[in-house]
Amino acid sequence: MGLIASDWREAPLSAVDLALCAYAEKLTLSPTEMTEADLAPLREQGLDDRAIHDATQVISYFNYINRIADALGVEPETFIREWEQLP
Repeated sequence: MGLIASDWREAPLSAVDLALCAYAEKLTLSPTEMTEADLAPLREQGLDDRAIHDATQVISYFNYINRIADALGVEPETFIREWEQLP
């Protein structure tokens, strides 16, 4: 798990998961630069419009809720271990 959080490109992920990570990264860091071309790698991995829509909703929700937490100074729960500490 730690490798996924620190550098997903080096993690042993399936091709579809790598495509989703690349999509999530761009949607998170450069949302205004998203184009139709960003969907092609997802479609090449067999994802249909519904799956792409669902992935976009989940990615966007996490971006939204993290920004809310950051803006309000919400502290992480103490019972949740850091990625590096997970088995």
